[in-house]
Amino acid sequence: MSADLYSALAAASTGLRAQTTRIRLAAENVANANTTADVPGGDPYRRRVPVFKEVLDRETGANGVKVTRASDDMSAFPVEYDPTHPAADAQGYVKLPNVQTLVELADIREAQRTYEANLNIIEGSRTMINRALDLLRR
Repeated sequence: MSADLYSALAAASTGLRAQTTRIRLAAENVANANTTADVPGGDPYRRRVPVFKEVLDRETGANGVKVTRASDDMSAFPVEYDPTHPAADAQGYVKLPNVQTLVELADIREAQRTYEANLNIIEGSRTMINRALDLLRR
């Protein structure tokens, strides 16, 4: 029984790390939502998203999750006509970042709730382990 509880702890801890990375990347995207290119006609900030991979903890046998890398979102950049902007191309168009703040905030909220769910799993497992130890001491 305790091996199963330790497996739950191991799986939930990988979820905590993965969701922390997910929140960090979404926060970076929000912070750069208005970052245009440094040179006329150049590309602005490109949205980054985490790439998750299932991992097996050999010690506990638990399946967990890991962020393997941050991938660039290759969707098109929106353009805006503003010939006075320093990043405008020869036709007067400025490429804007492909970041949608509302989508990023929703992603942060979802990652926060997933993080909290993993914390609840850890708390529940800890409580059950402590109760089992109390019973063994009697």
